[in-house]
Order: sequence, then structure tokens, then C-alpha cells
Amino acid sequence: MLTEINFDGIIGPSHNYAGLSRGNIASASHAGDVSQPRAAALQGIEKMRHNLELGLPQGFFMPLDRPDAPWLATLGTTPEDAEGHLRAQAWSASSMWAANAATVSPAPDSADGKCHLTVANLVTMPHRSHEWPGTLAQLRLAFADPAFAVHAPVPAPFGDEGAANHMRLCSGHGSAGVEIFVYGVGGGRFPARQHLDASKAVARNHRLDPARTLFIRQSDTAIQGGAFHNDVVAVANEHVLFTHESAFEEREAAHAEIRAAFPAVEIVEVPASAVSLPDAIKSYLFNAQLVSLPDGGMGLVLPTEAQATPAVWNWLEDMIAGNGPIRRLLPVNVRQSMANGGGPACLRLRVVADPRAVDPRFIADDAKLDRISGVVAKHWPEAIAPGDLASAALASDVRTARAALLETLDLGELG
Repeated sequence: MLTEINFDGIIGPSHNYAGLSRGNIASASHAGDVSQPRAAALQGIEKMRHNLELGLPQGFFMPLDRPDAPWLATLGTTPEDAEGHLRAQAWSASSMWAANAATVSPAPDSADGKCHLTVANLVTMPHRSHEWPGTLAQLRLAFADPAFAVHAPVPAPFGDEGAANHMRLCSGHGSAGVEIFVYGVGGGRFPARQHLDASKAVARNHRLDPARTLFIRQSDTAIQGGAFHNDVVAVANEHVLFTHESAFEEREAAHAEIRAAFPAVEIVEVPASAVSLPDAIKSYLFNAQLVSLPDGGMGLVLPTEAQATPAVWNWLEDMIAGNGPIRRLLPVNVRQSMANGGGPACLRLRVVADPRAVDPRFIADDAKLDRISGVVAKHWPEAIAPGDLASAALASDVRTARAALLETLDLGELG
């Protein structure tokens, strides 16, 4: 039976605040802070446990090998000798944000009846551009069953940032849907990371029906305001689109196009007069997991920062008090991820599939999360300051920590 599985990225032992992500306001504002990798990973594990308690299927992906010495070698240097900005890029733990791992089209949407996944190339940001080989290896392992087709990345220079710029509307997760690719156009001080050509290439490779595939432009206002991905200003689940008024470049035309392709859509729009774009971005209101709960309702798994932003929380409470499709607010603490520019939805990739077709080593249960927590508590660094990235001893500790996790989960082939 097809169901939606949320795959979260386990926050890696090299988690640090180097401020590498231009256009990501939270990342830039915390550049140079001391990070807490152990606390970060434990927060992410608790979020997964929270979703399991809600009755939601849950998977996970491994952190990548860091610092990435082979990548630095292609630049003629090493983790010890690299210039500071290159060293920081090699240490980045940004693969934790699994929403950027790939774009996923479920089997009911594709002409060949397979679930298609295309690993994102992430070429816009140097620190992310070297993630895809390690991510692709995991995708090919987790989704090796013939029910899946796993694709190599769209070639550069066409920037593809994965599911963070992709939404799907459907009557139920296992039903055929309408897929929405949201792209940006460059020209401002912050880059537009999702290219239209990349989105079209993914749609073609996934064998999607053109009549049920939309390409909608993200608003320049949103991008330049710090919404570096569409999932910072909009999220969809089944028949519901939850969006900020400023999400799309031509709002009325975008809404009309969506309604024409999927007439049953229910658009829940937050007006800028109630929640400003800066408040939406600061609170990561839309970078929430909009999920279908076992009781038939929908809930928002959102960061606790939303509670701390009065305009956001007041609007949400008013919404819940009404008769709309979103019935529950489910705050989670992912503060360490938020400080580096990623909320609850950044940490997960949605895959609609039969769980029995997925390699069980990547599927979470309470016992497995206990084992992961034990490895994190024992091996993850408690803190990393910017100057620590030059430490060979810390690099050795980080690699040892990841190796311990792979061994615990019997995933040694990813070593």
C-alpha cells in the first residue's frame, strides 16, 4: 500500500555555523556562533520520534563523510592546508536538510508506474555542490527495489535544489496528483537557486503528464526577502496549499493555474497584512510539515519559533479556531537547525511508496532511534567553534562518530 514516508536527515557531527548560505538570513545572522552538534542531532531525533508518536511512517538518511577531503583534493588542497572558506565548505553538514536531497514523483504520477527520485545537484552554493555523490549513493541503496527509479543529477549549470521547490496536490497520497515545480529568476542580490530548465528536466525524466505538471515562478520579493527556497513561503499536502500572499510572482495567475489543474485544491493563504514576509521567514511558518494524520485531519509540525512570533501564532490560533482543513498545531524544538537556516520541513524528504519496498535499514522505529541517540550521545561533539575546523583531532573524531553510526545501523557500505 502506498503511503507517505518522511525521511529526515540525521544532523551530522560536523554541524557548525559558518554562514555559507547566501540569501539564507538565519544562516548569515548566526555565522561564527558556536554550534552544538550533539544537541542538534538529538533535537532532530526527537522530531522523528514525535512524528512516529503521531502515527506517521518515518525514515532517515545518514550524514555524509566530513570534512570532504576528496572534494578538497580536486581543488589541490587538504583539510589541513585549505583556505578558511574552502575548509568550511568541506566541513558543511548541510546534507541534514533532506528536503534538498532529491525531487520525488510518486508512482501514480509517472507514465511507467515507478516512483522516481532525482538527486539534486545543488550547484548554486559551493558548500552544497559536493553533496550529491554521497546522497545518490544513499538513495540507490534505500530505494534499490524495482518500484523505484533513481536518477543522477541534472547537469550544471542548471541549478536544482530538490523537493524544497516542489509541491504535489492530490486527493490522497496514493492517488495520481498534480506536481508543481517552483522556480526563480536571478538578478537580485540573492540568487534564485531553482532553474526552470532544471525543473523541466526533472519532470521529463520522471515521465510526468504535462497536463498535470505546473511550472510556477517564485516571487522576486520572496527570494530577496530571504525565502531562498519555495518551502520557506509555501507548502502543500493532499488537496491543501498553505501559502503566503507573497509566495508567487504573479499570485492571481498562479492560483488560477493551480485551480485549473486541480479544481479540488483548497488554498489557505496568509495575508501579508496579518503576517509580514519577514515574520513568516523568521518564524519559518511555512517550513512546517503539513501532514495527514491517522484520524483524517491535517496537522502542522512547525518550529517553536512560530510560537515566539506573536503575529504568526495569533494568526495560527485564529485559523485553528475556524473550520479550515488544518486542525492541529504541533510545535517541535529544532533550534539548532533553525539557527543555521532550516526548519522542520527542511529536515525531511517526502516519499510516497510502499514501505516494504524500502531498505528497512532506513526506516525508523523507537528502538532504532534509541540506538541512534546512544551513538550521538557518545560520539557527537558537544560544541564546535569556527576555529575548531582547522583541528585534525576534531576531524578524526567526526569521522569516528559517523563510522560508529554506520556500524550501529549496519550501513557499512556507505563508509
